Amino acid sequence: MKSIKRIVAALAFTGALASGVAAPVTYGVDGTHTFPRFSYSHFGYSTQLSSFSKTTGQVVFDAEAKKGSVDIVIDMRSVNTGFTDFNEHIQGEDFLDTAKFPQATFKSTKVVFEGDKPQSIEGQLTIKGVTKTVTLTVTSFQATPHPMMKKPALGANAFTVIKRSEFNAGKYAPYVGDDVRIDIAIEAMAQ
Repeated sequence: MKSIKRIVAALAFTGALASGVAAPVTYGVDGTHTFPRFSYSHFGYSTQLSSFSKTTGQVVFDAEAKKGSVDIVIDMRSVNTGFTDFNEHIQGEDFLDTAKFPQATFKSTKVVFEGDKPQSIEGQLTIKGVTKTVTLTVTSFQATPHPMMKKPALGANAFTVIKRSEFNAGKYAPYVGDDVRIDIAIEAMAQ
């Protein structure tokens, strides 16, 4: 009886392999190659561009099933405007309020594919304790073995536009633009 169970189990395993069923792969965000950026109009004179230098999270990607998920945490205290005094200013209560809200998060709810690649990622963006639904438009995506690390890796670029006033960060709007474009360049390695 035990040998019959073993044969059935072996056949089931072989059948699963033959059908090409691939499991989802979990990737850890590479914080040395993942940089969220944001840009906005400064009194109409210029478009200011700033970034965050500390990002963590994970991406789950199932190429066969065309499914995925994204879970990102941004350390808002790592903001880099290019000017130390302004880094401190933008972390104040009128803008990021990092003393009360040190992190921003994005948790996907749906990944839309076009062919074999994600085209957009819908999810919940939380800034300053306010959560809004946003859609990230994916402008590039690649999932291939990393040439140096010799393990599965993926990378993408995506963007969305939000109104900062909707996240209780609207001081000086509309003179300082209310529309903020968020771009993220992300790389992640299989765990």
